[in-house]
Amino acid sequence: MTLFQSRLMRRARCVYVVAVLCALSAMCAQAAEKARMRVDDYQISAELLPETHKLSAHATVKVTALDDVSVASFQLNNALRITKLVDAKDQPLTPERNTQDSSIRFSLNSGLAKNETTTFAFDYEGTLASPDDSPVEGLKLAYVGPDTSYLLYPGLWFPVAGYGVNRFTATISVTVPAHMIVIGSGRQAAAAAPGGKKGQAASSQIANSKTFTFSWTKPSFPGTIIAGSFQEYKSDEAGMDLHVFFKPAHAELASEYGATAVKEFTYYVTQYGNAPSTRLQVVELPDDTLPSTYAPEIAAIAGRAITGKLNYRLLANTIAHQWWGVSVSPATKDDWWIDDGFARYSEARYVESAAGAAGLEEMVKDMSVGALAYDSVPLSSAGKLDFYSPEFQSLVTDKGAMILHMLRYVVGETKFLKIMRDFATQYAGKPASTDEFRKLVEKDYGERLTWFFSQWMDSTSAPEFKTKYTVYRLGNNKGFRIVGAIQQDLDLFRMPVRLRIDTDGRTEEKRIEVVGTDSPFSVETFGRPRRISIDPDNNVLTNSKDIKLRASILRGQGLQQQGDLAGALGEFNKALDVNKNSSLAHYRIAEIFYLQKNYQSSANAYRESLNGDGEPRWTEVWSHLQLGKIFDITGQRERAVNEYRQAIQTNDNTQGAQDEARRYMQKPYEREPS
Repeated sequence: MTLFQSRLMRRARCVYVVAVLCALSAMCAQAAEKARMRVDDYQISAELLPETHKLSAHATVKVTALDDVSVASFQLNNALRITKLVDAKDQPLTPERNTQDSSIRFSLNSGLAKNETTTFAFDYEGTLASPDDSPVEGLKLAYVGPDTSYLLYPGLWFPVAGYGVNRFTATISVTVPAHMIVIGSGRQAAAAAPGGKKGQAASSQIANSKTFTFSWTKPSFPGTIIAGSFQEYKSDEAGMDLHVFFKPAHAELASEYGATAVKEFTYYVTQYGNAPSTRLQVVELPDDTLPSTYAPEIAAIAGRAITGKLNYRLLANTIAHQWWGVSVSPATKDDWWIDDGFARYSEARYVESAAGAAGLEEMVKDMSVGALAYDSVPLSSAGKLDFYSPEFQSLVTDKGAMILHMLRYVVGETKFLKIMRDFATQYAGKPASTDEFRKLVEKDYGERLTWFFSQWMDSTSAPEFKTKYTVYRLGNNKGFRIVGAIQQDLDLFRMPVRLRIDTDGRTEEKRIEVVGTDSPFSVETFGRPRRISIDPDNNVLTNSKDIKLRASILRGQGLQQQGDLAGALGEFNKALDVNKNSSLAHYRIAEIFYLQKNYQSSANAYRESLNGDGEPRWTEVWSHLQLGKIFDITGQRERAVNEYRQAIQTNDNTQGAQDEARRYMQKPYEREPS
C-alpha cells in the first residue's frame, strides 16, 4: 500500500493510528477482573442488517471462577444495548453500564465459588455506523455496512473479559444478506438459511439471507468477523489452505499476495514450528479502521496497503501473529511485548531473509526510533500505560523487538533460533510471561542473563557511544596498537559491543565488554588504522544523533495527528537542533505551516527541505509538489507548473507523487474548504 511505500511515511501513518487509539485504556480495567473470573467459551448468534447498520445478537458465555465471585464484569461496545441478561437458571440479572470504560457490571443472584463454572446469556442490539461509541475514540473497530462489515475483537462487539489475556473457544453464527460472505476463525459449517432456534439472535429480519457458522475449539482469541462481497483466490501450495478475499478493485493482485503469504507462513514454520492451523485467510479491510489486524486463521490488511508494489512487510507482521498472539499470548498486560514485539521482530527476520543484511539494517533503524521515541517507562511496567497509546505501542512493539535483536547478538544465532523455536513450541496454545521466557532463554543459553533482562526490561534510556583512543606504532614494522576506551553515560550499563577498525590492510574486529561509563580496550593491527566504528552492525539499541532526530520527528507527527500543532512544531524544531540540515524536519515544519494556511512560512520551509541533506529521498519530490500547490493556491500558475515539472523530473513516485504532479500539470490544484 502507498501508506507503506516509504518507511518514514509508513511511520507517520502508524503514529496516526496509535494516536487515535489512546482511549483503549478502558481495557486495562479488565486486568483485575480476569484474575477472579475466566471466560472459557462463547456461543454467539448475530444478525447483521447492513442497510441500517444494525446488529442484534445472543451470546451465551461460559465462565469459571478463579476466586469466590459475587460480581461479574465484562466490556461491551457502548453502541450496543443489552435487552436481556439471565444466569444459568434463566433468572434475570441487572447490568450497570459505565460508558467511560465500556464496562458492564452485575451482581450474581447467588455467589460463584472458586473453580465453579456457570453461564450468562446476553441478548443485545445496536447501531454500528460510526466511531462515536467505539472503545477507541475516533476509530471504528466494529461497523455494519452495505459494502463491508467488520466486527473486530478490539471493537468489543460481544461481551469481553480479560481483553487480550483471557483465551477462549467460540462458536459464532452470523446471518447476513445472501449476496455476502462471512469470514471467521475455525471450522466453518455450510452456509444455510437461518433458523429460529433458541439461542439465536432472532429469526432473520432479512428477506433473503444466509447464516455462516464458525467453531474454534482451541483457546485463543477467535473474536473477529468480517462480512461483505469479496472475490476469493485459493491456493494449496506448501500444504496450506490459503484463501485471499479481496475487493474487485484489487482482485488482480490476489495471486501475488497469496504467493507472498505462502512464503512468509512457511518461513515462520521453519523458524517456530507449526502454527495452530494450516488454514490462512488474507482479507481486505476498509481504510477507515486499523491498517492491519489478526485472529486465528485471519490476517487482515487495509485496502490502501494492497498495491502493485507489494507490501510484504505489513503482511509478514500480520501473519507472524499466528504464532505470537494466536498461539503464544501474553500472560498479563505487562507481558504484551510477547505478542507485538515478537511479531515485529519476526517481520524483521523475514525481511532479512528476503532483502538481506541491508533490509534488516533499515528495520533495526525503524525499530530503534520507535523504541526510544517515548522511552519514559520500563517495558516491564508497560501495563501502567493505555493500550495502543503511542507510549505503549513504542514499548511493546519496537523496544520489544529490539530486545530480541540484542538477545540474538548476545547468545549467538544458533542458540537464538533454538530459544525462539522452543518458546513457540512449549507455550503453544498457552499464555506466557516474561519471566517464563527469561528462564527458557537461560536454560538454552546455559548462563544466567539477569543483567540483560534487568537492563532492557526494567530500565529506560539507551547509551550513546563515544570513543577516545591513541595510536602507537610498534617497533620493527610490526604494525600499530590502538589504546583507548568506549565511553557512554549510563553508570549501570553492561553489554558486549563490537569494535571495528578499518586499516590500510585487513579490517580488524574485537568484542569489548562495555561495563559502566568507561571501558578500556587495546587492539593491535598490521595496517595503519583509518577509522574506528563502535557497534557497526547496529546490534545494540543506542541513542545516536540520527535516532534522536527521527524520534523527535516521530513524536511531532503524533502530536500533529492529535491536533497539537504547537507541540508538533516544538518537536520538529528539536530535530533541527540535532541536525539543522534535516530535510525531513524542515518538511514536517512546512506541513504545519501549510495546515495553518501560513503559505509564506510553509514555502520557506519547503525550500529549506530541498536545500537540506536530502534524507529521506521522497522529501524532494513532495517538496516540489507542495510548493506547486502553494503557488496554485496563491494564483501563481506558471510557478506552480514549474514545481510540478521538477517533481516529475525526480522520477520518484513515493505515495503516488508522479500521478499527482501530472494531474496538477493539467488542472490547477484547489484546496478544499476547511
